[in-house]
Amino acid sequence: YHDLETSPTKGWVNDNLGFTLYIGRTQSDPFAPPTRTRLVVPASIAQFPPTLYSNKIRSMALADYLQRALYANCQEMGADASLNGGNKSWSGPKGGDVQILEPCQHILEQTAVTVNPSTGDITAQVTINLPARGRTILGQAAQQIFGNVLETLVVKALKYTSLNGTKLQSHVDSVEDQDWLGKQLQQQNLISFVCNGAVLPRLSGVDDRPMPSNTAISFESPPQMETTFTLPNSKRTITGMGVPEGVTLICGGGFHGKSTLLAALQVGMYPKLPGDGREFCVTLPTAAKIRAEDGRCVNAVDISPFIDNLPFGRDTVCFSTEDASGSTSQASNIVEAVEVGAKALLVDEDTCATNFMIRDDKMMQLVAPEKEPITPFVRKVRSLYEDKGISSIIVVGGSGDYFDVADRVIMMDCYKCLDVTERAKEIVAKSSNANLPGIQHDASSTMPFGTIRSRTPIGEPFKAKGKVSVKRIDVITYGDIELHLSGLEQIVTQSQTAAIAQALQKIANLASSGKNTLPRVLDLLEEILDNDGLDSLAPGQFNGGLARPRRLEMAGAINRLRKKGSMVQK
Repeated sequence: YHDLETSPTKGWVNDNLGFTLYIGRTQSDPFAPPTRTRLVVPASIAQFPPTLYSNKIRSMALADYLQRALYANCQEMGADASLNGGNKSWSGPKGGDVQILEPCQHILEQTAVTVNPSTGDITAQVTINLPARGRTILGQAAQQIFGNVLETLVVKALKYTSLNGTKLQSHVDSVEDQDWLGKQLQQQNLISFVCNGAVLPRLSGVDDRPMPSNTAISFESPPQMETTFTLPNSKRTITGMGVPEGVTLICGGGFHGKSTLLAALQVGMYPKLPGDGREFCVTLPTAAKIRAEDGRCVNAVDISPFIDNLPFGRDTVCFSTEDASGSTSQASNIVEAVEVGAKALLVDEDTCATNFMIRDDKMMQLVAPEKEPITPFVRKVRSLYEDKGISSIIVVGGSGDYFDVADRVIMMDCYKCLDVTERAKEIVAKSSNANLPGIQHDASSTMPFGTIRSRTPIGEPFKAKGKVSVKRIDVITYGDIELHLSGLEQIVTQSQTAAIAQALQKIANLASSGKNTLPRVLDLLEEILDNDGLDSLAPGQFNGGLARPRRLEMAGAINRLRKKGSMVQK
């Protein structure tokens, strides 16, 4: 099979259809990783109308539709099935399956299928498990794949005349409308928008598809928070809840939909597949989900805005640890997010450290301030917005102290959303006049936020000492260490994790011997992705398994790398 290999610039031209096939390093036996290939279909063959790829977001939407078509046809044809038929012996026939990245509910920039917005050329990157029996190649089976299966897939999935033009047009227009809506948030001074009629509950905790409409309760905005937009493509006028900048609380009883609403908001920066139910639930692209993360490592973070005066004089201005507690990890997560440009924090008390979120008046009376190193989030969330311009949406069901610092309070009641801001303010006014004798209400009094210190990555620790691979969506094997990303809840697919693994290997050069701050390193990385595309992370490898992560998740991975001295303060 090595004779099939091509260079990244000169491939095999298909005589029947005119597409070009590029073949990477072929596998040595059927148990080795499958062979990566690239198919380039010229615009003159694919014949998609230029209006479907006239800008970056439309070309991304078209590529997503084609990826789904290619994946569906692979399954329908049985092209994704191996020859072994359950025979796992060495001597039995193996391989023969064609695989493409499985799509998800989100529309992402990815490398499985791309459309050049300038030329209309289509590139598809698939893996082929070359057929063999032991170490003997099965040439006729391979010829069937290259000469028949690939041709059929190109005809069925990558040519305009084979697809439903109306459905394709609607898909592209919907994605562009969702992208447009997301860009209106900042202009309207909003953090998020949730469309009336949206279906927020998912099928299950491991299935991101929507709950059936006859079971789910669709979302309706409180009248006081309704905002209206007219979408540019469909010309449809949509109305829904606009969450304003500032501090917003989501409260209510257990199992009434608080976390379901927040879960929809935390992935609102990604356009959705039409029919997902969350198509027009959008959130600022700079929104960061914050949680406690016991046991994570922390490298040179100034957590003094929240934690100071630790026992034995331990430094919190330049804090490092291999085993963070709930409170120190949550403090680090907030400071790190703000450092790299987060403009909104999404917080669910269920996944937070209680002593970091609140400290009531009675406990403040018992434990003297000089004995308590933690300044709870409730005392900083107001100044975080007023001093730094960073908003917060907080799911809270256990402490009314947050009413004191909130701009808006909404309540989920049997999955219905109500604006209870006025009632919450009445409760605050009454309770301020009914404090227990001798106990002053200081639990929610606002304090200045403090300083965010710049840090710089040091290149050498980011050089992987061995193989780099992705084990699952939240674990990367990075040389001799395992990098755990379970705290980065806004990663929505393993292909984003794969891109992060590739991006980490570029940090050593981009860090420029400690001269560039972390935000500058991320700027340089994003410039590479914007100008050269995701394939630039793995040039010449025909890697169809990458999807673009946000800078917040790339920063999160950098911050969690368990390498001593990987970060220093500027």
